[in-house]
Amino acid sequence: MIRCAAVLLSLLLFSGANAADRALLIGIGTYATLPEKLFLEGPKNDVPLIEKLLREKQGYAADSIRILRDKDASRAAILASIDEWLVAGTQPGDRVYLYFSGHGLQVKDQDGDEEDGLDEALSTYDIEAGDGDWTNVILDDEIDAMLAKLKDRAVSIVIDACHSGTISRSLSAQVGDVMESARFLPRPRAKPVDELKTRGLRIDQAIVDKPAVVKQGGVEAWSAASSYQVAWDDTRLPPEERHGVFTLSYVDGHETAASDSNGNGIVSNAELLDYVMKQSQAYCAAQDQCQGLDPQLEVNHALLGASAVIPATETGQQTPDYGKVEQVKVENTTQTAYVAADPVDAVGDILGKAQTGDVTVALSSDRLKNGDTFRITVTSATGGNLVLYDVDRNGKATQIFPNETAQKITRLAANTPITIPDDYYGFDFEAEGPSENVLVAIVVADDVDLTKIAPSDYGLTKELDARTTIAEIAGALNGTWTRDTENRSVNWSLGLLKYTVY
Repeated sequence: MIRCAAVLLSLLLFSGANAADRALLIGIGTYATLPEKLFLEGPKNDVPLIEKLLREKQGYAADSIRILRDKDASRAAILASIDEWLVAGTQPGDRVYLYFSGHGLQVKDQDGDEEDGLDEALSTYDIEAGDGDWTNVILDDEIDAMLAKLKDRAVSIVIDACHSGTISRSLSAQVGDVMESARFLPRPRAKPVDELKTRGLRIDQAIVDKPAVVKQGGVEAWSAASSYQVAWDDTRLPPEERHGVFTLSYVDGHETAASDSNGNGIVSNAELLDYVMKQSQAYCAAQDQCQGLDPQLEVNHALLGASAVIPATETGQQTPDYGKVEQVKVENTTQTAYVAADPVDAVGDILGKAQTGDVTVALSSDRLKNGDTFRITVTSATGGNLVLYDVDRNGKATQIFPNETAQKITRLAANTPITIPDDYYGFDFEAEGPSENVLVAIVVADDVDLTKIAPSDYGLTKELDARTTIAEIAGALNGTWTRDTENRSVNWSLGLLKYTVY
């Protein structure tokens, strides 16, 4: 099996006009000691793409960005720039952005902190194959140490690379031929072994294994693929024009025309994830060697609906130039983020997924007046477990389903409508207005346990905070599904219906 990651740890948040923002962009496609068959075309094009994104969408000044490319990106040069440029050059409250495009790999764990006995690492220009292992690499432990020194900064780390898991092949022509343009390096002179499933990515500073760390710290962690999947250079492009599949879709997704699925002018983190996932899966479907490509996002759930775009104005202020937004403090951090001010509009930003028509929601009346009775019907093209909410403009959510009044909680059958309340409930819903609301129907095909987030005793009676409730559901559904032969994203569908009570 091959494991990979293009991990993004980011706080795309407001920072203030006087912040000493610093970015370090690293791209390595050629290597001093590796055979040419292991060179990558994409990194040389990825770096200027990210540089443009930082300047146009994140408000970084040109003189706040340092670039190390190929021969300039030795181990010593990278570590020196991290210490001098990023750590010593910034203060608490500043923004820090580290981007890496190149090969990832694994080496023997030296301090016993890895369950699989291997440390994840980043290649450098002067990487060397030692006696059975790589030397001159940047270990994930060294990235951890950097983050400790950057405490209280708004840190973004983007790593577009791949890690080689328990690969059973050594450095050989077979590797280069079979896995051309894959962003990983197998361990040198590795002995053939059975392919075993081991734990997921660890270059993420415990993000994948310990999501509570994310929630507490307000960090976003993106991965180009689920574990046991491979990240790629985009071979659909001519060699001189190639990018990393993840990097290209991540940058393109910052445009509202590409990924603003609910059309409110905000590209949220959840919408960006949905766009990157679709683009990655489309690439994989067209490639014979690609067995799956499911980008992952671990994040403080409060940031799922936060804007991923923070353009700079002429005055240098970091302010959004779209829609009606509000600035909010991120829980457990000193950071702030921009979110949709309208809770009804915010639902789409938080969930991120575009409606495909697989789930439809209908009311028993097309026009509701205060005091009218009505029922709700949900139909799904795919069978699964239903969670249904009603969200109003005051930010209150009511869990319609599941509830304790229903005679039996069962999975929806494909294309079989469910009406709530049905005749067994003994009552109808009564419209309260005037108001503008949205019904949120989520159908989860996989057997994801949502009972702690949406227990039956919440149904119909408990008043919930809409943003928090929807974000917790979205966070659970954005996880990795690990109970199939191969890891993948969770299979779920969304249906929304906005309605007005006059």
